[in-house]
Amino acid sequence: MGLHKEVSSSSSRLDAAPLLPHHGHGGGGAGHHLSSQPKTFANVFIAVVGSGVLGLPYTFSRTGWVAGSVLLLAVAALTFHCMMLLVACRRRLAYDHPKIASFGDLGAAVCGPAGRHVVDAMLVLSQASFCVGYLIFISNTMAHLYPVGDSSPSSPLLTAKAIFIWVMLPFQLGLNSIKTLTLLAPLSIFADVVDLGAMGVVLGQDVSTWLANKPPVFASAGPTEILYGLGVAVYAFEGIGMVLPLEAEAADKRKFGGTLALSMAFIAVMYGLFGAMGYLAFGAATRDIITTNLGTGWLSVAVQLGLCINLFFTMPVMMNPVYEVAERLLCRKRYAWWLRWLLVMVVGLMAMLVPNFADFLSLVGSSVCVLLGFVLPAAFHLKVFGAEVGWPGLAGDVAVIVVGTALAVSGTWTSLAQIFSSSDV
Repeated sequence: MGLHKEVSSSSSRLDAAPLLPHHGHGGGGAGHHLSSQPKTFANVFIAVVGSGVLGLPYTFSRTGWVAGSVLLLAVAALTFHCMMLLVACRRRLAYDHPKIASFGDLGAAVCGPAGRHVVDAMLVLSQASFCVGYLIFISNTMAHLYPVGDSSPSSPLLTAKAIFIWVMLPFQLGLNSIKTLTLLAPLSIFADVVDLGAMGVVLGQDVSTWLANKPPVFASAGPTEILYGLGVAVYAFEGIGMVLPLEAEAADKRKFGGTLALSMAFIAVMYGLFGAMGYLAFGAATRDIITTNLGTGWLSVAVQLGLCINLFFTMPVMMNPVYEVAERLLCRKRYAWWLRWLLVMVVGLMAMLVPNFADFLSLVGSSVCVLLGFVLPAAFHLKVFGAEVGWPGLAGDVAVIVVGTALAVSGTWTSLAQIFSSSDV
């Protein structure tokens, strides 16, 4: 599961999913070397589920538990549809472009260098944004567990959250200077175990709290809050950059769509349960990171510290696609420690300036993730297939592009307004 979602900008980076097999020079090889359906199901789960799940209970407290659940199901269905659009494009172009291994490769095959640059830019923004979210989560959690600093600092760079980020930055500069990620690879399995355990503990405490004290809750909010929730939901399902590598590694590609649909449905139900129970347990008191609603017992503290350690060591893995693109554009693909340090500092400063974890998730989901997950797949599909898909297919692609663009603009505006209003409080 991992609270991480590594995607490759231009090449297939299959180590992001620890259950994927690694091939030698023979490439795909025979079917028994590829992923079975259970492994494909697990890899989809790992690629999709991320830190956004921790902001879902707070999002439900904004949208209402019914509206939040419906949003998750709708986003899951649309995400699955757009993932399959990318798979259809790759299969259609396979004869003329047999080496399409990633979203960036597909962009180049469909729209030339411009297509690759657009996809690369979106992936870089999303990866860097995930890392900003990680630092916000770690620093907010640590500030909650161990309050430090002035209660009303004069600068956002001097808050308790910022102090913990400043402490982390020297260590992150060192970790992000590592050229190879081999030493960090085992953390993927560790992340899965920690995350599943953490979700189990949180759900258990949610149920216990709800049974003991049932706070008032509401079912649905207005359009502004729905747009806010949409951004978080899209962020939570962001994993489209891994769908082409996952489909390429599936042993039975005819059943890949069914396996992907089953996995997405399972994740949607799990998300809905986690978000609804968190909100039902704490009501209006639900915080932007649900783990900070937990008690001060040793198990609660251990879960929060485990998640922080997990994300701390995952950040270099997440930043690697960003370095890949930056070093290719600015340093002719040569390793540049100074560029990596600069990017880490930018990510750290962004994390200090964003006041609320869930607000940031909504902003990233509404802007970058909507364009990457919905608009680009539909646009590529429309360009590759054109009128061949018939009027229903054309209308579907155009509708996704128009609605996705409208949601990106309106959702981004709503999220920015929320962030700025939170900063003024």
